[in-house]
Amino acid sequence: MYLKNLKKSICNIGADIITRVKKSISHINSIDIIIIIAILILTISSLIMKMPVKKEAVSKQVNLYMSVNGEELFGKELMETLISEFEEKNPDIRLLFANNDSDTEIEPDVLFFIEGDYSALIAANALTELNSFTNYESDARQMAIPLVSFMDMLFYNIDILTTAGFDHPPKSRDEFLVYARKVSRGNFGAAGYALSLSQNDHQALSRDIFSWIWAAGGSFWPEEGITPTLTRAMTNDISFFGVLNREGLLAPDVFETTGDQRLDSFIRGKTAMMIASTRTIPYLRTKMGDNTFGVTTIPGPETGGKYNIGISSIYAGISANTSHTDKAWSFLAFLAEKSPLLCAELKAVPGMVSSIIPGNYVSDDLFYSKAWDIFEASVIAEGFSGKPNAQKYETIFLEELRTFFENNRTPLQTTGAIRQRWNEVSGSEKQ
Repeated sequence: MYLKNLKKSICNIGADIITRVKKSISHINSIDIIIIIAILILTISSLIMKMPVKKEAVSKQVNLYMSVNGEELFGKELMETLISEFEEKNPDIRLLFANNDSDTEIEPDVLFFIEGDYSALIAANALTELNSFTNYESDARQMAIPLVSFMDMLFYNIDILTTAGFDHPPKSRDEFLVYARKVSRGNFGAAGYALSLSQNDHQALSRDIFSWIWAAGGSFWPEEGITPTLTRAMTNDISFFGVLNREGLLAPDVFETTGDQRLDSFIRGKTAMMIASTRTIPYLRTKMGDNTFGVTTIPGPETGGKYNIGISSIYAGISANTSHTDKAWSFLAFLAEKSPLLCAELKAVPGMVSSIIPGNYVSDDLFYSKAWDIFEASVIAEGFSGKPNAQKYETIFLEELRTFFENNRTPLQTTGAIRQRWNEVSGSEKQ
């Protein structure tokens, strides 16, 4: 406004000068007048450019890049809604997906990832610590924000179990073995159970192995311990897996298949039972219908302790290499506020582990209400994600379990080998 008024005043002065000049030099021909006017205009323009003016600060818009798997994890429509709302509230930030289509590779500022990828990102020092933003006063570092959480459960094919003569899912490990033997040895065209432990599936060990140990009341982490431990009871857990393997009760290619491949096998009726995340329920309902499969607790031994469940989450974190840390945090804070929406859209159970009241989608649906009842009666197990050396500990466990499956080694020898190698990792860190 100041600049506009200034220019107007100068233009008025210039017009007045021109009028006076024209009156005083009426005897000069028209060409001379045009020259004089042109000189005056140039002079006035020069004065306008040189005079000090107030300039309004214009903020520069920042491009904030997100990892491309955001659309895969949350869906394209939901991501577009979130982006639109955030940009409307933060006009100085433009959200874009990083991609490798161009010649110049763009590294994302905000990373979306699942539970199984957490440890690898920590090991690679790829995440920015968030404690200073969250005021999280603890010795533990907070490296990401969990947006949506899911729990692992036993999924079973109702038709296969019914045809095999069972009218309810297995409630104990002994009963589970009876079911698996009947299906695997019968003319059902299906394996009794499936383990999918490919190294390409970073969630495999937690889902397919640790979930059984937790369901039996086991815990890898003693109070205030920094090194995972194997208890005597866990030797029995290893023995249970050995029975499944020796008796041919498992689907083939245990160490080559991923969870997604095993999920496809379950949909095609090639596997009677599997452990899977509640995240898969909407997908299975679309592919199979509501009356073809069920969910229940993971069977434990008759003498099992408190039932523990494994929780897997979808996280958002800030890249360690970003130059827009504050703006990236503003987006993470926005996403955290939107967690209830994300949970409802993904039909997540438990959804937000800090919430004691489930969303309407839980109470209105038999699948989700059953899962919620199990969650409320359970203890959340402490896993490996985000802990120092988590990737090393899990790799050791998987390597020794494979040796146990493929060689003539006892469960006690297996747990001993894992324990020794874990202690070596811990000892090397202390030196």
